[in-house]
Amino acid sequence: MTVDASHDTVLRDEAVDNLVTDPAGTYVDGTFGRGGHSRAILAKLAAKGRLVGFDRDAEAADSAARLADEDARFSFIKASFSGWGEALAEHGVDQPVDGVMFDLGVSSPQLDQAERGFSFRFDGPLDMRMDQSHGPSAADWLAVAEEEEIRDVLFRLGEERFARRIAAGIVARREQAPLTRTTDLVDCVVAAIPRRDPNKHPATRTFQAIRLYINKELDEITQALEQALEHLAPGGRLVVISFHSLEDRIVKRFIRDHSTAGKDFFGNPVGEVALKKVGKAIRAGREETAQNPRARSAIMRVAERAS
Repeated sequence: MTVDASHDTVLRDEAVDNLVTDPAGTYVDGTFGRGGHSRAILAKLAAKGRLVGFDRDAEAADSAARLADEDARFSFIKASFSGWGEALAEHGVDQPVDGVMFDLGVSSPQLDQAERGFSFRFDGPLDMRMDQSHGPSAADWLAVAEEEEIRDVLFRLGEERFARRIAAGIVARREQAPLTRTTDLVDCVVAAIPRRDPNKHPATRTFQAIRLYINKELDEITQALEQALEHLAPGGRLVVISFHSLEDRIVKRFIRDHSTAGKDFFGNPVGEVALKKVGKAIRAGREETAQNPRARSAIMRVAERAS
């Protein structure tokens, strides 16, 4: 199998070891990216094993097509992972699966391609869409959004304490000329922030917030997790790798809420316990973070379908 060297797969071995409990089972890689996790999963599957990958990125689909040609156990669905359960049935997988994993956020190749507009480090079109064939780009949204809406997105999804100043700066800037490049947005942020963190680029939170909003990423995560309750077989594993607190908070609460039964008026347990937490949260080790700084913020949580 060929490997895309441009992408460092975070927590690869830890994720696969926790996911694959039956080498002959059926698994889902909900965020194919460039296939690092998928290739590692396939290496652990038996001849009867099966893996289905999902991604809405066109370049990810190209990488997946090559992998499907190499390995008949792998198939790919170009779609958002939020509808993975229904999509499986439509593509002939009508039985519960033995595991599903999600590696959330933006992949390294996406960040490194200036034309995608995800990174404040490169000058490029202000796009930020995971699927560039659908929906408004970041530039489209910033051209028409009300100042209050921009402020709310930056504060809520970026946890940006200077959201008000940045939103006002964006609106003032677009009255002179539209923001069409990543550098246009960076300039607005830098001009608006009075105090800077020496360890973080001032535009980090703004780019994160707008990307999450444009791609509806937090809603996607919630929908994808809910489908695990229906489409995981008993004993099937849910493995999720997050890269910032908003994502991880959703995953942590989901596992917690479905790992305990509700209580009646007298405090007696009632209802189904759908999931069992597996171990503690896992972070990348010193060696991996030294080789791949992006891994420093990664946190992986694992749960198992209880019934």
